[in-house]
Amino acid sequence: MTVSNMTATVARPLAGALFLCLTALTACKSHEPKVARHRGLVLPPVDKSWRPESVTSVRGVPADSIRAAIAKRLEARAPSPLAKSAWKRTAELYGKYANSPLWLDAGGVRGERTAALLQAIAAADSDALELSSYPLSALGRALAEARAKRAPTAATLANADVILTAAYAALGGDYLTGQVDPRQMSQDWHIDPREEDVDSALVDVIRSADLVKAIAQLRPQEQDYAALRHELQRFRAIVKAGGWNAVPKGKSIKPGEVDSPARLNALYDRLRVEGLLDSGVPRPVVPTPPDSLMPDGVLYDDGLAGAVAHFQATHGIVVDSVLGPGTIEALNIPADYRLGQIAANLERYRWLPRTLGSRYILVNVPAFRFEAYQDNELALEMKVIVGAEYKDKNTPTFSDMMEYVVFRPYWNVTPDIQEKELEPKIAADPGFMEANDYEYWQDGSRTAIRQKPGPKNSLGLVKFIFPNSFNIYLHDTPARGLFDRDVRAFSHGCIRVQQPARLAQWVLGWSADSVESAMNNEPNNKTVRIKEKIPVFIVYFTTYLTDQELHFGPDLYARDDQLIAAIQGGATPSEEALQAAAALRQLASQLTA
Repeated sequence: MTVSNMTATVARPLAGALFLCLTALTACKSHEPKVARHRGLVLPPVDKSWRPESVTSVRGVPADSIRAAIAKRLEARAPSPLAKSAWKRTAELYGKYANSPLWLDAGGVRGERTAALLQAIAAADSDALELSSYPLSALGRALAEARAKRAPTAATLANADVILTAAYAALGGDYLTGQVDPRQMSQDWHIDPREEDVDSALVDVIRSADLVKAIAQLRPQEQDYAALRHELQRFRAIVKAGGWNAVPKGKSIKPGEVDSPARLNALYDRLRVEGLLDSGVPRPVVPTPPDSLMPDGVLYDDGLAGAVAHFQATHGIVVDSVLGPGTIEALNIPADYRLGQIAANLERYRWLPRTLGSRYILVNVPAFRFEAYQDNELALEMKVIVGAEYKDKNTPTFSDMMEYVVFRPYWNVTPDIQEKELEPKIAADPGFMEANDYEYWQDGSRTAIRQKPGPKNSLGLVKFIFPNSFNIYLHDTPARGLFDRDVRAFSHGCIRVQQPARLAQWVLGWSADSVESAMNNEPNNKTVRIKEKIPVFIVYFTTYLTDQELHFGPDLYARDDQLIAAIQGGATPSEEALQAAAALRQLASQLTA
């Protein structure tokens, strides 16, 4: 059955009175719930007061027969198109309750809880989750059969209960780890989503008396995630209205110069559609009578140039107010692609573990931004320089634990850099080594090059180590001027931080004077262990919020295209999917009428 066929099924009025829950919920004792922290926000704890109904029969069918039918249904094929992982979690959920029905009471399908699940599935498109990945057709048929006038069988009731649980497991799993496997999407994403925690989370949430609230808590609680959901709706409206027209290519123009009315009016309209044009900026018009200084066009004035600068600042472009080729190229990226980027980054948020810790570091590579969090508050932020746009210099996406800090470090040049970059310079200039504080040393059997500690050292005066297989770390740099650039992808993969002394103070809990002394006085290569290891997350979000404004960062490593293609059905729901969502809402209202 197609999604549209399912729509007709679930939307059809169903005969018979709806039964209300008649038995009281039994509260379970629990210790004070642990508070899960996620980028400065607290996830509300689940109350865990709900338990399955202790019934002897459902609409006259013995409960033991239903439990046996549930066990048999779990041994059969999963409802299409349910993923294997969701089907496995479905069985594990029933294992917690000895195959007791989770969505039935003595009168049949439990109205409010089932309606809460249907509403949650219908709302999943607001997270850019693809509705067609859930067993909607099977769900519609199963509920219709379980609620029909004729007497149900144990198999009919069991099938409805199991498919409801399967849909719940699929939706919850998608909120907690995403719909797409980043390993299949060339994302270079190596952050463990902690899938082993999904099962316990699903058990906890299904035990909530307020299921609507509890399911909503499965989605990332990050403020930027909520803001991106809002932007998803805004860009869907833009796309539905026709998007924006391209700005014609042409010569680069600076503020105060003249260009054709057609081109500048196209620019004006393009910026207006995205909401980047202040209301006070007038539309470019040809002077009447014609101005002798502008006989062939109109003025690229400060108002329009300012809007272009705003566009550049929010789209990962060097801010210069010039309408040049790079800016034109970015302006002409279609609205539906930008919509896809927002959806893709919602998915990337779902790839993160739901709990990052109470004290952690997060670096967003396309934003060139470092953030440190302490007890749910942003404690430190600064600019960073990340890996260049070349395959062997990319900064990978991963997480690990920061363990120690090294003051006045040596820089042990990697074999690849030594061969490709330094040895040609040494061959051309015999004084290069001494002038730049390099020296030879024996690294096992290899004669290697390293740079001595001091102000010329490429790692600066301090580095921050979180041991990992990528050999990536945070460090100081003597090239301070690079932080003034808008686009900062210059390193060999490691991450240079703008304020290393402040970071050392935060990491170690030292005073400013103590850090200053360690950075500028011997001993060299001094290692200081961190009292409590700090989680570090290196992430790749090409859409993000800064000062509550949407930014499209540069896709430095060309990772967006494949992911956008994979989540297109979630970004732009089909008419079938929208009809199915409406049908689910209608059925939910019937269940609670």
